[in-house]
Order: sequence, then C-alpha cells, then structure tokens
Amino acid sequence: MFTKNESNELIEVLKYVGDNLGPQINELAVKIVESFRNGGKVILMGNGGSAGDAQHIAAEFVGRYKKERRSYPALALNTNTSTITAIGNDYGYDVTFSRQVEGFANKGDVVIGISTSGNSVNVHKAMEVAKLKGCYTAAFLGKDGGTIKNAVDLPIIVKSNNTPRIQECHIFIGHTLCELVEKEI
Repeated sequence: MFTKNESNELIEVLKYVGDNLGPQINELAVKIVESFRNGGKVILMGNGGSAGDAQHIAAEFVGRYKKERRSYPALALNTNTSTITAIGNDYGYDVTFSRQVEGFANKGDVVIGISTSGNSVNVHKAMEVAKLKGCYTAAFLGKDGGTIKNAVDLPIIVKSNNTPRIQECHIFIGHTLCELVEKEI
C-alpha cells in the first residue's frame, strides 16, 4: 500500500540536491554550452536504469526540452545493442563504453557517466579514456560516489543509499541541465 514515506524520501533527497549540488550543476551546464558552441557534443552512458536516464537526456538535447530550437549533438552509448554486444563478446563488458568513447569522443566534448553505485567498471573505464582524449568528464553518482568520483573532472553525487531515489534525482539533474543549456544558447 502506498504511504507518504516514498514521497517524503524523495523530497528529502531532492532537498539535498537543491541545497548542495547547484554549483556543480551550473558548472556542468557551462561546460556543455561551451562544448556545443565550439562544435562539440555530449556523450552519455549508464547501465540499467541509468542507461534509460542517459538515453532520455540525450533525446532532450537532440530533440528539444521546452522550447523550439536547433538540435544539440548528444548521444547515449548504451542504445546500440549491436555495438554493445559485439564489444562485449569480443573484448568483454567492462570496455563496452570505453571502446565507443575511443571511437566517438573528440577533444572538447563533454562525457557524462551515470552510476547509482559509483562503481560501474564500464563507466569508470570510459571516463579514463575520455580524459585521455581531452574531454571534460562528469558523472551523476549515488551513495558516496564510489570509485568513479575520482575518475572524473566533476562528480555530482546524490548522497543516498536508496537507488530509486538516486535515479529520480539523476533525471531531475538531467532535466535541469537541459533547461539551463536551452536558456543560455
């Protein structure tokens, strides 16, 4: 049976985001705007629910968020099942994203990993490759940020151990980024 506990938990975690993560969200929005203005793109990735979030945010940039405007270049690396399964089969699942970053990312792009645990090996490896390629790296993370927090330029950590609440905050952060970018460009 539904109780207010679930919504109260979400309100608490969103309050944490609002009280603590504004500077990081603003910084990432500035980097995305800078990348788009300089011909760069946003590359996102995640596993499971975070894959859905990556795909959703990429779609908001390519299509539109709230206003009519030109398409912004963004892609989610978890959407091409042929690529993921070929890389997974030939090289292993841990490099499914880093192999794609190697092929798609260019200096000046923004690469965003999403991981509720902060410990997704394939996201971590992709962040390492992105940094080597001269990309700006950010991650939407949960819990304590895991190992990925030390592998990126900008960790955005939703400090909660409740995976659904973390995911809800991640999509809120993604929507907020889309709105900030649309207002600026």
